[in-house]
Amino acid sequence: MEKSKAMSQEKFGEKDFQSIIGNLLRYGVWISLSVAFIGGIIYLMHHGNDVENYSVFKENDRNIFEVIAAVYNGVIQGRGESVIFFGVILLFLTPVFRVLLSLFSFLLEKDYLYVVITTIVIGIIILSISFGFSH
Repeated sequence: MEKSKAMSQEKFGEKDFQSIIGNLLRYGVWISLSVAFIGGIIYLMHHGNDVENYSVFKENDRNIFEVIAAVYNGVIQGRGESVIFFGVILLFLTPVFRVLLSLFSFLLEKDYLYVVITTIVIGIIILSISFGFSH
């Protein structure tokens, strides 16, 4: 009885992964919302009295790497709109990390059908990101 109890404590199981995935989703949403909220406060501190002109919209045709570089530089400079966008990126990445963690869980469980399915999902996500930002 002692041996089986010790073995069950040492083995990293499905319940552990489910707990990690649940925490990732929970804390990922909270962190991304907090970052976006802080960005909103920064933006309002600098642009709270500005009047927006909604008759003109800029069209941005940039690839994902340009967008990430611009957001990174904006966050470093403390620009509120970049911090908000960084929060949105974190919110987007939360379920992506969940899929990646699921892939590792399926690999450890040696459930190769789900490894293939999860790999296909990751490929679709990568293709969507790649072709979604560049025309």
